[in-house]
Amino acid sequence: MTELRKVKVTDTTLRDGHQSLWATRMRLEDMLPIVEKMDKVGYHSVEVWGGATFDVCMRYLNEDPWERLRILRRHFKNSKLQMLLRGQSLVGYTHYADDVVEAFVHKSVENGIDIIRIFDALNDLRNVEAPIKYAKEAGAHVQAAIVYTISPVHTMDHYVETAQRLAEMGADSLCIKDMAGLLLPFKSRELVSRIKEKVDLPLQMHTHYIGGMAVGALLKGVDAGVDIIDAAALPLAFGASQPPIETLVRALSDTEFDTGIDIHELFEITRYFEDLRKRLGYARGVTRINDMQVFDHQVPGGMISNLVSQLEEQKASHRLNEVLAEIPKVRADMGYPPLVTPTSQIIGTQAVLNVLLGERYKLVPGEVKGYVKGLYGKPAAPIDEEIQKKILKDDKPIEGRPADLLPPAMEKLRKELGPLAHSDEDVLSYGLFPQVALKFFDHRKNPHHVAGPISPVQGNKEAKALSDKTTKTGTSAVENRQKVASIGTAQKEEIDMNIQDVKELIQALNGSDINEVSLENDGVKLVIRKGNFIAEGQASAVVSAPVPVAVAPAPVAPAPVAAAPVVEEEPVEAKPDYSNNPNVVAITSPMVGTFYSAPAPDARPFVDKGTKVEAGSTVCIVEAMKLMNEIEAEISGTILDILVENGEPVEYGQTLFLVEKI
Repeated sequence: MTELRKVKVTDTTLRDGHQSLWATRMRLEDMLPIVEKMDKVGYHSVEVWGGATFDVCMRYLNEDPWERLRILRRHFKNSKLQMLLRGQSLVGYTHYADDVVEAFVHKSVENGIDIIRIFDALNDLRNVEAPIKYAKEAGAHVQAAIVYTISPVHTMDHYVETAQRLAEMGADSLCIKDMAGLLLPFKSRELVSRIKEKVDLPLQMHTHYIGGMAVGALLKGVDAGVDIIDAAALPLAFGASQPPIETLVRALSDTEFDTGIDIHELFEITRYFEDLRKRLGYARGVTRINDMQVFDHQVPGGMISNLVSQLEEQKASHRLNEVLAEIPKVRADMGYPPLVTPTSQIIGTQAVLNVLLGERYKLVPGEVKGYVKGLYGKPAAPIDEEIQKKILKDDKPIEGRPADLLPPAMEKLRKELGPLAHSDEDVLSYGLFPQVALKFFDHRKNPHHVAGPISPVQGNKEAKALSDKTTKTGTSAVENRQKVASIGTAQKEEIDMNIQDVKELIQALNGSDINEVSLENDGVKLVIRKGNFIAEGQASAVVSAPVPVAVAPAPVAPAPVAAAPVVEEEPVEAKPDYSNNPNVVAITSPMVGTFYSAPAPDARPFVDKGTKVEAGSTVCIVEAMKLMNEIEAEISGTILDILVENGEPVEYGQTLFLVEKI
């Protein structure tokens, strides 16, 4: 009689499923109604955290990722919770100092994670040493992942050797991570057989449906010895996601590999996610022609979705095929890195820029420079020497483990945030995503306030100003300015006011794109429009002036009351006209994105008015396509004017600076 070898299942719906198909937009409130049923199915684990879920929670959903984890932990009473960790990059897109890695891993376990799947995009095992060490210290189950791809240098021997080394580093289990769906069924059988011959550890397989091979690869892998498989609920399966749990449970039923999962209980979960999918308006996962060509371009389906979004933002969606053709060339230039975060963003964004700018490597994001310098680790093949020289110029690649160059950071981050941090979890959120975290903290404090990022130093100064100086109504001028910043064009909002507040609001209004704001206090309503201001209520007046003025609230009286005295402000100095000066050149944005004047929230700006710049020197950063793209001056000269504010969105071709040529 054949010995039964029950195959276990990890449900990826709440992490990779919606990351792959719904741009990671599933909210906690969408998850909680079905958690109790998921908890009773008997999964090996439920993947709920890590990957892109962390920054998307803050960036787009205004949710605290740590609080999401804590709440899920309370509701999943029986299931092990699993997360994906990008080695020394944690859940971000660059490497972080060892003390940040240690704190993040310990806090992840403390807040509810049982299993941490750890991988490095380059299979450079120096980059997983620290995460594995700290995860074991924290008491987590360490699952070390082997990133699978296809290239002239990624051979079966390479993968088996990687598996053996990960086992020696203390992994509790291994995972074959096939993020692009490149693992063919019979290659799957060969790879699993060879790893199992050399390593006596539980082996899990993770793949994507992109090219249509996933079910076959998993079944052949199970037959060869895979112990655990990843799959997603049917409505969030197929396409760029994992294969469906329902199909695999059915396929393995009544065999020696039977999962033991009740298919009828599964379909109760399936129906919930199908109703949710329809309510949220998401399409089913499908395999497109571009997906089926994955064996040529090797771009994961989720990355294709990101490329489409990026090109749409840049108003160049019609150039997708050019980008897909450029990606393998960039990948070859860069030593054939597997296309998984963060290298997928690095290679993909460089390919997009090469296509959009019509010149290869004309603009190179900081992350690409860091990759070429060796700050992400060592690729399996050498980087093209000519490309390396063009990007690094006179700089030299580093030797050794990249994280050894990073000084401890936690104390510095705590000091930077000061009272803005409620916990070490907040410090970690800020350390990984400074701009995003600051916006989120601001939203958390003022849920109706929508404003650009501020530095911790600014935030602490403004917090002190709020406590030191408030208006007679109890509302500070800072708060009122923030409220104006939060109002969309032509929107109105009631704001407590006094004369000084009105003056400051008028100044803020004139410096913004907002056309109108309404203020009301003690029965007097003040409508402020650019150019004129109307007081309505027991008494009213209209004042028009070319410069900002303020109108005091009129006293209550039965007879008409005149407007309060006009307080004139200094006229705004007219900007010089450089249009006829042939020596003045514009530096424009090469992409749609967000303008940042400094490399970090609390750092000095790259340039100010009057700064002399050399050709090739960095003048600002435009954040786009998940990367911080350093914008360089193409000529030597003097900065005459800066035409955008820090944290302001910019369009392709928008003028950022005016430079007078030397």
